[in-house]
Amino acid sequence: MAGNSDRYQERKVPSVVSRFRDGVSRSAVAYGESAGMSSRGGTVPAADVDASGAEMIPTSVKEVNALGWDYIDIIIFSGDAFVDHPSFGTAVIARWLQKHGYRVAVVPQPNWRDDLRDFRKLGRPRLYFGVNAGAMDSMVNHYTASKRLRSNDAYTPGGRAGQRPDYAVTVYAGILKDLYPDVPVVIGGIEASLRRLTHYDYWKDDLMPSVLVSSGADWLCYGMGERPMLELTRAIEAGRNLSDIRKIPQIAFLMSGSCKIRDAVTLHSYEECRRNKAAFAENFHLVETYANMLHAPVIAEPVGDGYVQVNPPYPPATEQEMDSFWDLPFTKLPHPRYKGKRIPAYDMIKFSVNTHRGCFGGCNFCTIAAHQGKFIQSRSEKSILDEVKALRKLPDFAGNISDLGAPTANMYGMAGRDGTLCAKCRRKSCLFPSPCRNLDRSHGRLLELYHKVAEIKGIRHAYIGSGIRYDLFLDANGYVDGTSYPYLKELILEHTSGRLKVAPEHTEDNVLELMAKPSFRLFERLRHEFDRIVSASGQHCGLVPYFISGHPGCGMKEMERLSRNPALKGLYMDQVQDFTPTPMTTSSVMFYTGLDPKTMRKVFVERDIERKRQQKSFFFKGR
Repeated sequence: MAGNSDRYQERKVPSVVSRFRDGVSRSAVAYGESAGMSSRGGTVPAADVDASGAEMIPTSVKEVNALGWDYIDIIIFSGDAFVDHPSFGTAVIARWLQKHGYRVAVVPQPNWRDDLRDFRKLGRPRLYFGVNAGAMDSMVNHYTASKRLRSNDAYTPGGRAGQRPDYAVTVYAGILKDLYPDVPVVIGGIEASLRRLTHYDYWKDDLMPSVLVSSGADWLCYGMGERPMLELTRAIEAGRNLSDIRKIPQIAFLMSGSCKIRDAVTLHSYEECRRNKAAFAENFHLVETYANMLHAPVIAEPVGDGYVQVNPPYPPATEQEMDSFWDLPFTKLPHPRYKGKRIPAYDMIKFSVNTHRGCFGGCNFCTIAAHQGKFIQSRSEKSILDEVKALRKLPDFAGNISDLGAPTANMYGMAGRDGTLCAKCRRKSCLFPSPCRNLDRSHGRLLELYHKVAEIKGIRHAYIGSGIRYDLFLDANGYVDGTSYPYLKELILEHTSGRLKVAPEHTEDNVLELMAKPSFRLFERLRHEFDRIVSASGQHCGLVPYFISGHPGCGMKEMERLSRNPALKGLYMDQVQDFTPTPMTTSSVMFYTGLDPKTMRKVFVERDIERKRQQKSFFFKGR
């Protein structure tokens, strides 16, 4: 079925909005009831229980039949290969719903080009279809910053490219809606989450409406989805009325008419944003502000003859809840269907352990807070240590943990000293323009965790492959507290495999300010402390800084100054990335509008792809 990708991307706004009238989402529940189905019970043959003792997650008719199922509650379509590992969202949601008694099947990387047999093979689910593009936005997965097609895909067996469509959420959901118009479609994951409202699409160089409009989906679950997906699943199963379902936190949906919720924040319409870039910048500033608040309002954004409603997120997960998300029977292996074929993204994380979620760094080019939240949600030491011990049972594990970390590795266990102040806070970042005085930056709990991991028999090394924020342990006056120097020393000497990678991102303060990153002088202080520790130890270790070219505010003169900065002399310097505007970041809004959405001041933007290439190549001249 060639051309499906374009077909499903071109849905018109008013016609799509008009499809979402009261009653649409009841049909699948009625189907299940008329068939006399229940999601509980059923005997699982011993041969179809995986090595962890859990019921397998089927991906084919043969596997469903082997389980003895006569129905499926939820069928999830994903743009990635299926890897049963907590680093892959599809596996997390499938295992989480399975834990609560639901029968879940996954269709990984369905063929959207042929007669759509992959979309038909498992039939219709009792409750709904789930759809995600995979662990990355499909456009970031497919294209470079120069808009060139990538030759490989790390989330596909053999690294083979071309196994998912552009705008995968829209394409998959559109196909399912055409094939099964009476079955609800719930979209989620990175692509849906970060396109939940009007957003700039770099690859079309255009402003796009919410993905709910283009996809025709019934519900959108944004952020980390365990709690909203379980509540939504239970609501659909119970046949709760739509007005009740629409109160579930952390979901979004299309409505007709205008928003009548008293305390809702109504944004400029999609159409107004297309006419006026300043309106889009104002919208984004409001969305970003509320996304980083502990107590946020409902957001309504008019589009066509209706509006998109985004409900506020769940509160940050408690430690007990976080443990429950990881205390699931993951095999931590690719599905057997791949018969040992290499999946590059899995190779990168198979011996990693995630310690927490969230990031309060607030970098303008980053989407972590928009998806995972600003507030750190940490697992207990016991949960982490249990996972570390379980690594020893995995094939080929030689005692080396590739990454004991998270989005920002050294934020584990960190929070405000006074939680009541955090509850009122409207700051996007706890670190920029200066660290919050209420923030407890002690690395004591993290050091204790490292020591407990090191004591586990069979663990040789626990490397920190995730990024770190050096402004958590260094400031203009030196080390922040008594745990700062011990942390940096241990990080360098015990948890770095030859090179410590950090991300100053630029050297020029005018660019760093637009990135919401600390002054380069702090990196200079880090290098001084790094060199001192390495010299005293007698070990060989290098410091590798990462930089971004082509970011708003950055021109050729800024890149020239960066390349000649004396503080970088003698460092390994091949780590520079051309800025790619991705949906739902401040930097992408600057790129599109030429305005800083916080101040509404004009910002220089290099939009010419060839001159962006020159910025990046300038960095390597003379090296």
